[in-house]
Amino acid sequence: MTTAVLEIRTYRLHPGCLTAFDETMRTASLPLLRRFDIDVVHAAPSESPEDGSTDYVLIRSYPTHEERDRLEAAFYSSTEWKAGPAAAILGAIESYHTITMTVDIATLDALRWDGASRP
Repeated sequence: MTTAVLEIRTYRLHPGCLTAFDETMRTASLPLLRRFDIDVVHAAPSESPEDGSTDYVLIRSYPTHEERDRLEAAFYSSTEWKAGPAAAILGAIESYHTITMTVDIATLDALRWDGASRP
């Protein structure tokens, strides 16, 4: 594989939700995404809030657009998601925006966060 589909999702959170959202993301959502073979590249609060809002970024990668569709459908329809962190995550989100692009593996690896050190 020389390229990957990079998905960048930004979340605009309701005021006061960042700490709980981040905790749920790190302890429940990210491990669940990984169990569904979804490659989590980066997940963290935005370093530069826009207009005083609270924003969060989630970057994931997939081998192809078709595989993204398949993996996300399996994840979001799963009992583990619905009975697990879905309510806490979705309840904290005011809005979100998603973009996808094909990138080379070097670019993907440069964006990768190992989970040990976060901004």
